[in-house]
Parts: sequence; structure tokens; C-alpha cells
Amino acid sequence: LLSRCLLKMVKGNIVVPEEILSFCCNGLQGSTSPLRVQEPGEREEVPGAMASPLPTRNPTEVQMSQLVLPCHTNHRGELSTGQLLKWIDTAACLSAERHAGCPCVTASMDDIYFEHTISVGQVVNIKAKVNRAFNSSMEVGIQVSYEDLCSGKHCSICKAYATFVAQGPSSSKVKLKPLTPQTEEEKTEHSIAAERRRMRLVHKDTLKDLLIRSPRETELETRDGSVAVPAEKTRVESVELVLPPHANHQGNTFGGQIMAWMENVATIAASRLCHAHPTLRAIEMFHFRGPSQVGDRLVLKAIVNNAFKNSMEVGVCAEAYGQEMSISRRHINSAFMTFEVLDQEGRPRTLPMVAPEPGDGERRYREASARKKIRLDRKYVVSCKQTEVPLSVPWDQSNKVYLSYNNVSALKTLVAKANWALAREKEKVRMYTLEEDKFLSFRIEMSVRIAASQAFSLLSDLRRRHEWDSHYASAELVQQVDDDDMIYHVVSQTLSHENKPQDFVILASRRKPCSKGDPYVVAFRSVTLPTHPASAGFTRGETLCSGFCIWTESDETSKVAYYNQATPGYLNYVTTNVAGLSSNFCATFEACEKFLLKNKEDLIVRLQDL
Repeated sequence: LLSRCLLKMVKGNIVVPEEILSFCCNGLQGSTSPLRVQEPGEREEVPGAMASPLPTRNPTEVQMSQLVLPCHTNHRGELSTGQLLKWIDTAACLSAERHAGCPCVTASMDDIYFEHTISVGQVVNIKAKVNRAFNSSMEVGIQVSYEDLCSGKHCSICKAYATFVAQGPSSSKVKLKPLTPQTEEEKTEHSIAAERRRMRLVHKDTLKDLLIRSPRETELETRDGSVAVPAEKTRVESVELVLPPHANHQGNTFGGQIMAWMENVATIAASRLCHAHPTLRAIEMFHFRGPSQVGDRLVLKAIVNNAFKNSMEVGVCAEAYGQEMSISRRHINSAFMTFEVLDQEGRPRTLPMVAPEPGDGERRYREASARKKIRLDRKYVVSCKQTEVPLSVPWDQSNKVYLSYNNVSALKTLVAKANWALAREKEKVRMYTLEEDKFLSFRIEMSVRIAASQAFSLLSDLRRRHEWDSHYASAELVQQVDDDDMIYHVVSQTLSHENKPQDFVILASRRKPCSKGDPYVVAFRSVTLPTHPASAGFTRGETLCSGFCIWTESDETSKVAYYNQATPGYLNYVTTNVAGLSSNFCATFEACEKFLLKNKEDLIVRLQDL
């Protein structure tokens, strides 16, 4: 309408105001420049009396929708996973660059699990936004779903996390501005991003630790009626020339393009084992070791590392060199991809066994088995539902990183929840409750004249909790997992319905702030240990999610908050004793304050060792 009016004014030789002309030229092209500066306190006019303000959109959010065409699909008419990886990387990169304001390159990609395939004619919807910015890197969260235009059906495909690095002139690192989350979901992702970053840094150590504990001998799996296929027969090598369409505006090859080429050779290797068309189900966490540029030759190698009953792992390596006669090659990336072969009913087929090559082949065979165990442990930890009993998860070396991550992320998720209601306030102690689904959560907080680091040190040691918490009889440190994670055997003063004292096996995970404004965190959850089974003298109890968050208010003052998510079995007691429970909580927290003030002077020497 505005364009038609403008056309009439031009035809009638009417002078067009500069503001209108600017809006027509720029605003209709998507410019966000306002027509004029809004005066302070002036309310923006809203068209229509019943109009409501639009929700604030994350400025880093990028949405991409792609119609799946035949050129994007494989022989089954399903979207090629390599093409999907290119779209994922492109959307994530655009989101990262929107926040950084400069070119960004893919540094790593976390594990990706593909839940469904996508058919030709369907639409792929990708949403990417920056979860958190660190010094020169940032985490981008990506959600992928498909849409069937005929039926209107929407279905989730995968969720991924990518790390991007901002690059300045001459590939110098750029210090990123912090990101301020707005919604509850954004606050949760922002908080847990620090924990995911920590998990990425120790991923290699987790694998090495598991390999050290596993038998050195390579034991081939026996499978009825199956003859082992030599791994050498699955080996693939291919070369690609990096052309301008494969690279960004700085001439660096798109990370998604490299992943697509790697997926192609991995699929060929998997097909050579099973003599069928495999389906990619998962990609292990991987890191880009360095960039490649336009004009580089990329050599891609793939081989089946191990074949299990219904799945196989294919290892892929990408190397680059600049000239045809160049001897030295740069290692760009290595990845591990898990494939299945589906029958006509969509069920995984039994796969033939693999006979590894001596030496490196046997090493890759063992590492593939270790990675499978880590994957299964991780999926078990993450998929455990809070309503299921038992709540405790078995602890061992292979899942320690993911149990710790789950422990801390569960508490951070609870902290980020909205709709906490003030239930009681007594002097400095405030108690809040949060009701959702089948859970009732508590938050008790107060300000204490103690440095946050000192309160963190005192409250993270469960062996001293009986000094201020009357519910604790004793706490024994049974395993020092690492500097940040400990397992305790706790005996409670509280009697169970069997008239026996309760005991717990608790994993305590503590974290220092990742950046300014972050709290100190001490998270607790129940685990099971073979060395400490349930005994006849106690009733084994379980804690779902609890812990402390400690924020710095000043050099000498901190805000201490305790969170506890009540288990379903605890709710009957809570609903009949709300008044008594709140008084009990407040009294316990007041005792906690006295404990902190009494012992803070003794921590000066200990804090030097932290």
C-alpha cells in the first residue's frame, strides 16, 4: 500500500518526505533502522487497540528452511546426511557471525544423534542461536526438525552444539562481547554451556582412561554363521579440490562441506562391509585441527573400525595439501560415525564381523568398543527420567564425566526456572517454592558476610555438614574422583518408615565460576557403588537434585542459596507438614550461617591450595 501511494506521489510530481523515501528503500528490504529516534519515556504506537507486544527475539537467532529436492537425496529418496550437515553448519556459522560481528570458523561439533530420516518433498527447519560467548569462542545451539507440507506433521531430527571461533584480520583471535540471556530456556542453556565446554576438554582423557582399564588383548566377537570381513576391504580413499563455492568469504573451507565429504567416504566404507546401503545414526564429538583454503586438495580416508551386532563404527580422516607434488599433509579433522543397515520394516539388520589389521587396526578396534560403551553410558545417564525408581545411576570410570555433567546441569536447570513463589521470610532467610508436574522444589537463600570462595570451600565438604545440619549424622569420603568430584557415604539422623536410619551414596560435584557473574556451584545427586550396596541396618535413600549456588555480592559478602527438588515419595510428607518443614529449613539455614561465620577465618591457608 505504501509503495502504491509513493508511486502516485511521484507521478503527480509531489515532493516525497525524506523519511518516507528512506523507509521505502530500506525498510522494505529488512532494514531495522527506525524512522526517528523515540523520545525517552515515549510509548510506541501499536496499530489496533487489541494488539499485544511481540516477544523479544534473540538477536543471534537464525532460522533456515530448506525444501528437500531430488538433488539432495540418496537412492531411497531420503535427504543425504552430508547435505544436512552443510545446512547445519551454515546456519550455526551465520548465528555466530551475527554475535561476533566478524567472520567465524567451526572449531568443533558435539555428538549428533539422528532420530529420523527426511524424505524428498519435506521441509527441513533449522534454528540456531548463540548460547554463550567465552573469550574468543562461542557455543551455538542448533535444533533441526522436518515438516511435512501435506500432512502438517512436524518431527524433531536432532539437536547439536557447535563451537565457533571469531577471527579478525590475519586470522587473529577476537575477544567476544558477553551474551545476556533473556528467557528461562536461554538462561538454562547459557549456564549449562560452561559445563558442556568442560566436558569437551576432558573427552579425550575419558577415552584414554577407559582404554587403560580395558584388556590389552583384542578379543574378536563371535557371531553365529558369520565370517569376519578383513577391515582392509572396507578402506576408502578419495580426494577433493577445494573450489570457491566450497569456502567462505575469507577463503576457508566451510566446516559443513568437509563434514559432507567425510560422510560420503564413510558411507562407502560402511557399504563395503555390509553390501547394502547404510543409514548414519550418530557422529562422535570432533574437533577441527586447522583450516583449509581454496586451492587445497583434501584427502579423505575411511575404514570400518569395528562392527557390532546391529551397528558399525567408521573412522574418517581428512588431510590437506596445497600442491600436487606436496609431500607434507596437514591433519584437518578426524571423526567417528555410527551406521546401521535397516531391513524393509525399518529394523536394524545383523552385521558381519570385522577382522582388524594388526597394530593400528587392533588399536582402532579397541577404541571403537570403548567409544560405544561411553555412548551407551552417556545415553543412559541423560535418558534417566526423574519419575523412575531407582533414581540412582551406577557410577564407573566410563560414565564419570557424564554423571558429573548431568549432576551440575540438573541443578543449573533448576536454578534457571522461573515462577519461584516466596513462601516464607524470616529476618534474612527467604524460602521459595516451585510447583511443576509431580515435583515440588525448594529454594532457601540469604546474604552472609563471607567471601563466596570461602563459603564454597566450606559447603562443598560434606564431611563437615553435620556441624550445622541436624539431619546429617556423618559423611564419609569413599572416593575422590578428581579435584571437582567426590563420592560420599552419608548417614542421616532421620528415621525411615521402617524405623531405621537412612543412608545415601552421593556424588558431590563442585564448580568455580566460568566468568564474572557466574555462581560457585556445589551439586548433589545419588549414585550407586558396588563397594557400598544397601545394607540391612539402613534404609537406602536417594536424592534427586540438590545443591548450593553462591554468588559474589561484594568482597566480603555473598548470597548463598540452597536448592532441593523433592522426589515423588517425599511429597506426601511435604503436603501435610508445610509449616513445620519451612520452619525446619529456616532453622537449618540459620545454623548454616553461624557455621560459615565461625569457620571463615580458618580458611585463609586452605584457600591458597584450591
